[in-house]
Amino acid sequence: MSVLSGKKILIGVTAGIAAYKTAALVRLFIKAGAEVQVIMTPAAKDFVTPLTLSTLSKRPVYSSFVDEEDENAVWNNHVDFGMWADLILIAPATANTLSKMASGASDNLLLATYLSAKSPVYFAPAMDLDMYNHPSTHATFSKLQSFGNIMIPATSGELASGLVGQGRMAEPQSIVTFIENDILCKLPLQGKKVLITAGPTYEAIDPVRFIGNHSSGKMGIELAKTAANRGAEVVLVLGPSALSVTHDLITLIPVVNAEEMYAAVVKNYDNCDLAIASAAVSDYRPKHVEAQKIKKTAADFSIALERTPDILKWMGSVKKDQFLVGFALETEHEEKNAIKKLKSKNLDLIVLNSLNDKGAGFKEQTNKITLINHKLETKAFDLKTKSEVAEDIFDEINLLKNE
Repeated sequence: MSVLSGKKILIGVTAGIAAYKTAALVRLFIKAGAEVQVIMTPAAKDFVTPLTLSTLSKRPVYSSFVDEEDENAVWNNHVDFGMWADLILIAPATANTLSKMASGASDNLLLATYLSAKSPVYFAPAMDLDMYNHPSTHATFSKLQSFGNIMIPATSGELASGLVGQGRMAEPQSIVTFIENDILCKLPLQGKKVLITAGPTYEAIDPVRFIGNHSSGKMGIELAKTAANRGAEVVLVLGPSALSVTHDLITLIPVVNAEEMYAAVVKNYDNCDLAIASAAVSDYRPKHVEAQKIKKTAADFSIALERTPDILKWMGSVKKDQFLVGFALETEHEEKNAIKKLKSKNLDLIVLNSLNDKGAGFKEQTNKITLINHKLETKAFDLKTKSEVAEDIFDEINLLKNE
């Protein structure tokens, strides 16, 4: 999965011959899982048709504040466009448009949207050799970059005029790669390795039956996705679950029982920077597993149980520089029990949730948590989706690690 997956990308197309490359750009962003909105300058329509870009983006293409052919047309709000986008890309970016961006001119919808932008703005210059090398153009580049805009340098090659030199807009794949790499290098967990356990464990009684719990693994999966989207390399050790996850930065290790989960954690723990134990691990397992299905009898039946490996306690006991996070799902004396677990397992942070809170716990799409750190400082959150809860947890981890 690309780091662009789920991103809302606004592409601004200006009046340069390189506008023909925009069709390929739109396709690449869509393939990466992004949503794409195209805004064109009026003159850009002479180089590539709105119909082409609308078909590829599956969205209307806009080039003016109103549709002058429709007397009932609704105003195309540049502020809404600017707030919608997670990032804006001006490609091709002509000398004319770039100079207007630098001076604050706002004589078309694209420029007004640029001035309303709340997100990072990338621009890919495209112009002839002498225009590209002109001192005023370089002054424009410098000014735009001083505003925080990010330049995707033009390449050298044969230009529309027949001259050979710098001024060619970067190729679509190169632009996409540039943006992906730029986003990745700025992510807070870039270069970090994160180990996450998730889901239940099933402890076999016989070939048919097992001891388990109601955990779906959703909270752990959301944590893994959040970590990966923040740039981390993630190892997700997932117990039996109907859910799964696909992401370029997530390595999924499926396990069934506590012993298998323990082995996977031991193998990966030493190399991680951060570990989150969100799995609902069975505390006990049958002492003897029957080779054949146990037949029902008239008499009562009992099973001898033994302890499973205490994975989190082991992680805390051998912890070096890892930041270790545990979970506590409680039904009574919630905070007292969570603090006891925080101390006994040598954790840096514990995530407390209670089955007494409506919408929290197993198989829910939501969760309600309280975070308790190693200083015993608490922070309570309202009921949120599990993806939002994952963001809150990583935000708190980031704060604690930067203290």
